Amino acid sequence: LDTLEKWVTEIFSEIPNNGLPKPSFGHLTQPFDTPEFHKLYRVVPIRKVHSLTITWALPPQEQFYRVKPLHYISWLVGHEGKGSVLSFLRKKFWALALYGGNGETGFEQNSTYSIFSISVTLTDEGYKHFYEVAHVVFQYLKMLQKRGPDQRQVIWEEIQKIEANEFHYQEQTDPVDYVENLCENMQLFQKEDFLTGDQLLFEYRPEV
Repeated sequence: LDTLEKWVTEIFSEIPNNGLPKPSFGHLTQPFDTPEFHKLYRVVPIRKVHSLTITWALPPQEQFYRVKPLHYISWLVGHEGKGSVLSFLRKKFWALALYGGNGETGFEQNSTYSIFSISVTLTDEGYKHFYEVAHVVFQYLKMLQKRGPDQRQVIWEEIQKIEANEFHYQEQTDPVDYVENLCENMQLFQKEDFLTGDQLLFEYRPEV
């Protein structure tokens, strides 16, 4: 560690600090406020696959990284057990898989907006009923919205424990990739969260 610290000091200490604030584009509050966003697009795939993707543009969520509300919602949407969206669609023979969430990359989450997407892999029969599939997805989200998060702290804590286990027992990554990831984290999180902010859940805040 002493040797590494010496190298870092030698290499990086000469880089000037201009004292400039981090750039923010938060004033661009409605990047998707265009009629083209509120449409259904059909794209002919190269492979024989049917996929329905629904995308919402939300206010910026990156400041809530200690809560990770989109991760929590994606966990509920992606649940595959009894009463889930996927369970219902499979009983109808309309869907094979479903996943939803936010990739937390620069495009999907930044100071201007956050993207939340739900993608359903459809069967041939499901493709014929994709309007009904979309309706079921919206019904499920409406149900989550109506019931609220107050009764689901147990679920949040379950996610928190799983992410903590994955963090503590993760495999060693390539050092270059690890450093690159930490450098990105330094632009997004408080100093004490550089190592953990992109993985761990810290606070349960139902209002968020």
